[in-house]
Amino acid sequence: MVVRGVRDAQERRSGRRWEYGLVACALCVAGLLVLHSAVPNWVGRLGSFLETFLPWLGAAVPLLGGVALLKRSVVGLLACLVPALAWFWMFGGLWFGASPGSYDLTVVQHNVADDKFDPSGTARALLGARGDLVAVQELTPAARAAYEDVLGGSLPHRAVRGTVGLWSAYPLSDVRPVDIRPAGFPDSWQRGLRATVAAPEGEVAVYVAHLPSIRLGATGLASAARDESAALLGEQIASDPAERLLVVGDLNGTVQDRGLDPLTSQLSAPDAGFAFSWPASLPVARIDHVLGKEVEVTEVSTLDSTGSDHLPIVGRVRLGS
Repeated sequence: MVVRGVRDAQERRSGRRWEYGLVACALCVAGLLVLHSAVPNWVGRLGSFLETFLPWLGAAVPLLGGVALLKRSVVGLLACLVPALAWFWMFGGLWFGASPGSYDLTVVQHNVADDKFDPSGTARALLGARGDLVAVQELTPAARAAYEDVLGGSLPHRAVRGTVGLWSAYPLSDVRPVDIRPAGFPDSWQRGLRATVAAPEGEVAVYVAHLPSIRLGATGLASAARDESAALLGEQIASDPAERLLVVGDLNGTVQDRGLDPLTSQLSAPDAGFAFSWPASLPVARIDHVLGKEVEVTEVSTLDSTGSDHLPIVGRVRLGS
């Protein structure tokens, strides 16, 4: 009897430790979701790294819930509701967002990859989305003619600056390069343009941008150049007199990533659709964007792979009155 009593007491203590651990893990996940901006960025840009993959923290909820069921822990299951509710509060609208209804523009965005050997096939795939605007990055001089040939019939108006391009069904004006070069980058590094699109519902300024890539290494996330470029683009957007404005491009970051704050503080993200666009083989993050100011980007979705390391995305835009 004494041995059995000791064994029962040990099992109860072990069960409580499991329960305490489950509760602690659940609360930690909820805290990271809600308070992600409090995670410091000065250590390997850990905060930006977390924010890049923030929606995936939700995957911890079914894992913790499964452990709670195996351990028959009611307290553990209840604790799992906390991160579940936090996730749905932050991302539920993207998952369960209503149909976008009416829209005025369809915008196709794609980093076409400068090592892609079938530019005509890629251009046909983008044209098949029936976009009013098609924006591309990593456009090489050798591939440009193929895009002009395929897209030019339906989208006769174009603007190309450096390695970024915009094809439009509507006339373009005030086309100019946008200098978003971080310090130390050569003059030949041209990855931004601005144009005014004369859409039937009224003019809208469109920026096409390709921010510097980020790398994950032994010292953490290398995103300083991307962040500097985002700040330069943000300054130009802030001073732009256009009433309505779109930013389209490969921004090499998610809208949760604080490195893009100079942009996301001024621009609204889509109301529906995760549209993870990178990497194309197993998409885990949307780093390709259609963002708006004084317009509503109602939805984003992805297209099939073109062979690039990015998936194309399609945004629906309501310009309003």
